[in-house]
Amino acid sequence: MRDAGDLADLLRMGRLPEAWIAPPQTRELRELVRYRAKLVAIRSGLKAQIHAVLAKAGVLIAVSDVFGVTARQRLAKVPLGAAYAQRISSLLELIDILDGHEARFSAMIAERLGAHRGYHAIQQLPGVGPVLAAVFVAEIGDVHRFADPAHLCSWAGLTPKHRESDTVVRRGHHQAGQQTRAVGGCGGHQHQPDTTKIARDRTRIEARRGRNIAKIAAARKLVTLVYYGLRDGHIRAVAHRAA
Repeated sequence: MRDAGDLADLLRMGRLPEAWIAPPQTRELRELVRYRAKLVAIRSGLKAQIHAVLAKAGVLIAVSDVFGVTARQRLAKVPLGAAYAQRISSLLELIDILDGHEARFSAMIAERLGAHRGYHAIQQLPGVGPVLAAVFVAEIGDVHRFADPAHLCSWAGLTPKHRESDTVVRRGHHQAGQQTRAVGGCGGHQHQPDTTKIARDRTRIEARRGRNIAKIAAARKLVTLVYYGLRDGHIRAVAHRAA
């Protein structure tokens, strides 16, 4: 009875902690996005094995992509031992199978998000394509559950923790969960053109405060823009620059 009374008092004062449970549609989208990421990771591992076999056999194919059409034709003509050739053939077959599965799940994700305004809006950001945009939409879920961009950045693991007790102050990295690390890690993406404002800010901050702090600062700027894109269906900063 005492516990029930305490909970009732917290609820009355609006201080009862709450946890957001994603609806079935969001959970299904997360399943598709995360499984597609696993397929890509497995495929990357298989490609790394092929590079390792070629290095073991002392074979160097001077192309930028060993798995392109021309490179695979050259790879088929490379004289290798029977064991090496069979392993590479098996790995290539598995990669082709994974390519088909990855394409199928990418199409399913694109179909689910075809009418999502925020999904299309955040793709206007430099470095954010369909894959990364789908990760943002799936992992964040309902963006309206965050009061402002600062709360989203904190949830994404981009806000350092700050603890004080009397004269003792402890600061450190925010401990984010697996799903929040996915968003925070994507926020620190490395594929932005150097001409973008976020990239210029990152370079400026890196010169003053170091690479790690600059990376987090750039991620916060990106996640902030993602917040407005998902909330409003458009990003005013991007529209203003385009105008």
